[in-house]
Amino acid sequence: MTKNMDYPSNDITGQKPLNNSLLNNKIMVQGLNLYYGDNQALKTIDIDVYENKITALIGPSGCGKSTFLRCLNRMNDLISSVRVEGTVIIDGKNIYDKDVDEVSVRKRVGMVFQQPNPFPKSIYDNVSYAPLKHGMVKKGHKCDDLVEKSLLQAGLWNEVKDKLAQPGTSLSGGQQQRLCIARTIAVQPDVILMDEPTSALDPISTEKIETLMLELKEKYTIVIVTHNMQQAGRVADHTAFFHMGELIEYADTETIFINPGRKKTEDYITGRYG
Repeated sequence: MTKNMDYPSNDITGQKPLNNSLLNNKIMVQGLNLYYGDNQALKTIDIDVYENKITALIGPSGCGKSTFLRCLNRMNDLISSVRVEGTVIIDGKNIYDKDVDEVSVRKRVGMVFQQPNPFPKSIYDNVSYAPLKHGMVKKGHKCDDLVEKSLLQAGLWNEVKDKLAQPGTSLSGGQQQRLCIARTIAVQPDVILMDEPTSALDPISTEKIETLMLELKEKYTIVIVTHNMQQAGRVADHTAFFHMGELIEYADTETIFINPGRKKTEDYITGRYG
């Protein structure tokens, strides 16, 4: 399933797929460098992210995982000191080209943050706000249907269908995070980025989010930052290990955890540092 990003197509070849020639590239990152002022935070990152798969980014704190994640929807543009070099190609178009509007990128590449951050609005308005603002729907039955569909996909509908007028902030932490996922889904993105989405949640809520991710990858490409290596092992198809701003190793998750190709990866996986 390749959705049209409304970008012209470029014939650009990425790296070879991981152990599967049938994988489709969704995102191709080539020669990506990022600087905070004079400090280089990402160093020549080359990686392909595959369609309808979950890719986990692991590594010690401060290694560049979240910085890299935010490169995929240009969230780093909001930081004045940031300078980005290289390309991030999504559906054949470099999202850093001058003719690309960063707001449209963030609509296509949604983001779920570490701390649940529902708007100070009703549950209904949390989900409907962005589709209404973007002109995707108008108030009425179509908007109602979109809200229901999004909450169903986020596994939250049955828990909130009788209290849609209540504040989103009245929900539990795990429910708030699923509401944020529903809010992301509502604008029909191609890619969902998740920055440690369960780190603030209890084990039961974490399990629900992980189950949800496995369901969502049928329709979306998902990239997740996690410090929880067990979580990466449970949900990710592919795992990328970052260290000191460099991509050390990238492979299918089983290979990374059972037979890593780099000693630095093995040392991190086995808890020798991190």
